[in-house]
Amino acid sequence: APFGCVMHCFSSGPRLAEAALEMGFYLSISGIAAFPKSRDLRDIFARAPLDRLLLETDSPYLAPLPHRGRRNEPAYTAFTAKTGAKLFNVSEAEFAAATTANFDRLFTRAQVR
Repeated sequence: APFGCVMHCFSSGPRLAEAALEMGFYLSISGIAAFPKSRDLRDIFARAPLDRLLLETDSPYLAPLPHRGRRNEPAYTAFTAKTGAKLFNVSEAEFAAATTANFDRLFTRAQVR
């Protein structure tokens, strides 16, 4: 892609996800993916390439379980990562490393030099 793009807090359907991925965009997984009734959304993320996913804090909203309904905090991405790791059948550490690498690849100016 000529430029990077994040589908922030992605919660749309499979057609938009497929179109975004075809354009080289990233999908951002928020705490919504951890909600029990979000099976369709988890299925969309599970079909996406792991190297195109990011973890989303979306503070102060959309806290994952077990913090749903309370103020979201960046530290809660660990709970969202647990959901993502299950989708890809990898360890939480592997999923976290993959999404961190994705962030670094997309946001090159954020890297510590």
